[in-house]
Amino acid sequence: QVQLVESGGGLVQAGGSLRLSCAVSGAFFGVNDMRWYRQAPGKQRELVAGITSGGNTNYADSVKGRFTISRDNAKNTVHLQMNNLKPDDTAIYYCNADIREPFGSTSYRSSAYWGQGTQVTVSS
Repeated sequence: QVQLVESGGGLVQAGGSLRLSCAVSGAFFGVNDMRWYRQAPGKQRELVAGITSGGNTNYADSVKGRFTISRDNAKNTVHLQMNNLKPDDTAIYYCNADIREPFGSTSYRSSAYWGQGTQVTVSS
């Protein structure tokens, strides 16, 4: 059973920083793309940042220059460093990853997994 466990959320004042982490555990062969999404109350879930296994990154326009996504392939973890936080960044942040997992006795498949979410609240 593959699990994604997030940590690092909390309450911070505007202009402050937080670092989110997400660790993948369970039985799997490898991790492909990893992403952070967020969902604010009354809004749709949106992609915040993504990173490939090779380290290529992409960001939502609203967080460019403030957020940095990184990963440690040896530890199967992904991080999101969030600086200069704004009240509009308040949301539940979710980790998402494409996992290569065993499928049957001789094959594998790629499946998308989600973490449980971690609350980030930015006060003005």
